[in-house]
Formats: sequence, structure tokens, C-alpha cells
Amino acid sequence: MAGVDYGRKRIGIAICDARRIIASPLCQRHPSGDRAVEGAFYRKLVATEGIVGFVVGLPVHADGTDSRMSVEVEQFGVWLSETTGCPAVFHDERYSSVEATGMLVGLGFSRGKRKARTDSLAAQIILTAWMEAQTNPAADRRPGALDS
Repeated sequence: MAGVDYGRKRIGIAICDARRIIASPLCQRHPSGDRAVEGAFYRKLVATEGIVGFVVGLPVHADGTDSRMSVEVEQFGVWLSETTGCPAVFHDERYSSVEATGMLVGLGFSRGKRKARTDSLAAQIILTAWMEAQTNPAADRRPGALDS
């Protein structure tokens, strides 16, 4: 599986082992805007890393309602699935970038090094959360409010 932290400027990508135990940051992608180029990148990623599916971070508000980016991310997930032939599922990404940034600050990374690593680390956080949620029967439902 691969985790994806989608953004218009940067897309973070993480992968996990075949047994879905450990997720690791892989790379950060700067989208070219050319669907053919992007499609070739993701198909190569699937082939070289043995990816069988994608977990795409879904940006929702704290109350669980869609954000402005939710529709764009859902469209990206559909495109990704159609382009690669691998299923794409969505998982709550609330605060994953904040958590990633905090971890990198705690490690003493400079601002430039944090910027270069935040998105792939956020993708790892999303993928790890999805893997952990697979043991919970309610994991397939849409994200709800944080206080419920």
C-alpha cells in the first residue's frame, strides 16, 4: 500500500511493507500539471514498489464535514485508481501535516529540511493511521467529528 498526502504544490508519498506493519516516508512529488507525466510516474511507482492500493488522506474539518479540498482530493483518488488500476481508499488526514511538522521540529530539522520532508512524513502518518484502523470494524465509515 502507499499513503498519499495530496496537495496542489506537493504530494507526499509513503509506503508500507507487504504485511502492512510498518509505513515509511518515500518521496515528495511536485505535480507537473501534465496528466500523462503524472500517470507515468504513478504507474512506475506501482510497478517498482509493488503497490496494490492507495490510501489518500481526506481533508475534512474538525466536525467531520468536507473541506474545500475534499472534492479535489476525491477526484484525485478516482483518477489515481483509474490510472494505475489499483484501488484508492480515503482516510482522515486531520492534523497529519501539523503532527509531521512537530516531529521534524523536535528532531531539530531546519525550516528548509522540514519543508522537504513534511509531506512524505504526513503520508506516513496517514498510512499508519489507516493500517491501525483496519483492526476497527468502524474504520470504513466516513470521518466524524473529533468530539464524538
